[in-house]
Amino acid sequence: MDYYNAAESAAHFLKDQFQKDHDLALIIGSGGARLLDNIDIQKRIPFSAVPHLVAATYLKGEWISGRVGQHSILILNGRLHYYEGYSMQEVTFPIRILKLLGINKLLMTNAAGGLNPNYKAGEVILVKDHINLFPEHPLRGANDERLGIRFPDMSQAYAQELRAELQSTAMQALGHHLKEGVYIGLQGPSLETPAEYKYLNIIGGDLVGMSTVPEVIVANHCGISTAVLSVVTNVCYPPEVVTETTLEEVVEIADRASGMVLGPIISTLLSS
Repeated sequence: MDYYNAAESAAHFLKDQFQKDHDLALIIGSGGARLLDNIDIQKRIPFSAVPHLVAATYLKGEWISGRVGQHSILILNGRLHYYEGYSMQEVTFPIRILKLLGINKLLMTNAAGGLNPNYKAGEVILVKDHINLFPEHPLRGANDERLGIRFPDMSQAYAQELRAELQSTAMQALGHHLKEGVYIGLQGPSLETPAEYKYLNIIGGDLVGMSTVPEVIVANHCGISTAVLSVVTNVCYPPEVVTETTLEEVVEIADRASGMVLGPIISTLLSS
């Protein structure tokens, strides 16, 4: 596929549907539906209606145009995952569309396992860096200079200025700064074994999940300033504290944190 022209076609479709520009884009991960509670939702479009975009098989998958105060926000309620069977180009295609919609600032949320023994279930962590352990890279193959340069720098993959803004917002909304950590991306869909959790901790991981990293790489490739907030949904280290984890528990904890922590942070950020 010619991803530039495909993304341009999808962007034109969404522009016609929304009839407005947006100040910020937000990608909502597992258990983040309560983030929509304080947003004035004006229009919803399912992934399946957008040209060249595949449908999500796990999360809902919809584009939402909304407002918070004086700010227009474009929301992807749900995302695509590599474990769903999609290629990395398909997983990250929404980021290409965002760029061609004129988005320059992107905030993402996800649910993650906590590899740092100082993390507790329900905490929200500001991601400062990542380790990519996916078996496929989203920039592999011929590079289209219209999308980005061949060898993008990743030293500021998680934009320092945007992270500082979120820390200031967290202090204002919650009365304290957020802990920061390194996120490790794996393909899934099975959760990790205790031995794997130990290994991931040893190599420098604070969080582990099955998304985000490909999207961050592509966002940097096309020049979108990006920040990520992770909800710790289960404690994975040290190995002796690891217990069986269910999807229902992950969603419940993420949903609770979305309402109590993520919601106030994002509302305050957009209202300022």
